[in-house]
Amino acid sequence: MFTGIIEQMGTVTALEERADGARLQVATGLASECDVGASVAVNGACLTVVARTGEGLAFDLGPETLSRTALADLGPGDSVNLERPMRLDGFLGGHLVLGHVDGVGSVIALDRAGETARLRIEWQGQDLAPLLIPQGSVAVDGVSLTVAALEAGAFEIMLIPHTLERTTLGALKPGRRVNLEMDVIGKYVLRVLSVRGEPR
Repeated sequence: MFTGIIEQMGTVTALEERADGARLQVATGLASECDVGASVAVNGACLTVVARTGEGLAFDLGPETLSRTALADLGPGDSVNLERPMRLDGFLGGHLVLGHVDGVGSVIALDRAGETARLRIEWQGQDLAPLLIPQGSVAVDGVSLTVAALEAGAFEIMLIPHTLERTTLGALKPGRRVNLEMDVIGKYVLRVLSVRGEPR
């Protein structure tokens, strides 16, 4: 379980294709604090540390992860958002984030307005539509955010200076794919309604 409050950005050092998926290597100051077997959210996807190097962590990406996320788009030098799991006795600063990516979105625009910015994202797959509501929560590449505007097939969020500086979102370009995780409460409500056979 995560909060969507990014601890730090790491830098991709390698993404190696393997017969059963890929291995992602990330340079990060968190390396000394993460044991092999630990969970880390990388751009919002919960991954398991499979190896530690002097200054980095390695993660194995299976076919399911590669097909459901935008992690396959990463390359050496790219920055990624990193968050370790929340502590049960800690503060929930963002919202409940599972690290289970629901779908991939595509950046339409990042429009700066002074020190803030408006980020517009188009989502892929209409099954995500019922899970987005105005002023509701959404995680974009692991960052806890609030939906500022919603339309058919796209939504907008406002980014404050802190978010622009401390996450990868400030460097997004049109066409860039991002991982989306919708609000967990909404997902459970939708599931209950579908099991009962009630209209969405």
